[in-house]
Amino acid sequence: MTVEKSDVLRIGDSFEPTFEQELAARYEIPLLPSGPRRAEFLAQHAAQIRVVVTSGRYSVDAETIAALPNLEAIVNNGAGVDLIDLAAAGQRGIGVSNTPDVLSDTVADTALGLILMTLRRFGAADRYVRAGRWANEGQFPYARDVSGLQVGILGLGRIGSAIATRLLGFDCAIVYHNRHRIDGSPYRYAQSPQELAESVDVLVVATTGDEQARHLVDRSVLTALGPDGYLINIARGSVVDQDALVELLAAGALGGAGLDVFADEPNVPAALYDLDSVVLFPHIGSATARTRRAMALLTIRNLESYLNTGELVTPVLRRRG
Repeated sequence: MTVEKSDVLRIGDSFEPTFEQELAARYEIPLLPSGPRRAEFLAQHAAQIRVVVTSGRYSVDAETIAALPNLEAIVNNGAGVDLIDLAAAGQRGIGVSNTPDVLSDTVADTALGLILMTLRRFGAADRYVRAGRWANEGQFPYARDVSGLQVGILGLGRIGSAIATRLLGFDCAIVYHNRHRIDGSPYRYAQSPQELAESVDVLVVATTGDEQARHLVDRSVLTALGPDGYLINIARGSVVDQDALVELLAAGALGGAGLDVFADEPNVPAALYDLDSVVLFPHIGSATARTRRAMALLTIRNLESYLNTGELVTPVLRRRG
């Protein structure tokens, strides 16, 4: 039996299927309409909304937050909160939650898969066989070993650390850059993204996707990585200067790239389609049934905890006042 929650607002008309199913089994939550009906809905209902439930694909911007005068918490299904205006929420003392930890291993596995596919050219090799080229053209060209490489991790948080742990099994040397050095870390610290790129064979982007990280991997970083270097991105497309990336890949100024995220999803630059040096995934970093259900249940725990106790289970921002 579902419970009607008129003090909770849903932002986003199409949630991830597992979250949609788990949420609908418990609650009936009104949806914030888009277009002309939005203003009418807010005029009638904004004052009663205490909690917003959303997903990493939908924006909760400063204008939306301002339109909800009694908003207390934003519950997000996803680890990334880059589409939520945290500054506006913080100014109002609004709590914000996400779904950390439960997806770290799955996203780290995706990163490892991208590294292997990109450097060893497994996807291109598969296409080579399917096109009948093995029989007609002979041996597939040599690729690049992963074992023993220098790997840079931009963002040594939960996911970055899980990636590093996996790469130790390949005898890789790990270097990292964060906004701040991590005390006690066993890995070498680089002072900047450019210094990191200059010193590694593979650069893995695992940082947050907030505004501070926008184009953190810019043209200078990509150029420093060089024609024998590889970029792997499982963070957010906004962290990388995508125009510069496409240009350098097309010119052979980068060894290759493995990309799970893009600047304007689901739109992918057409120039990348025909490059065998590039592996393209449709943002599937956490897309396993087990992980998506764990994310959905953690999101619902945050919602239920806040409604019952006023506390979020996994807060990014704690509510004040």
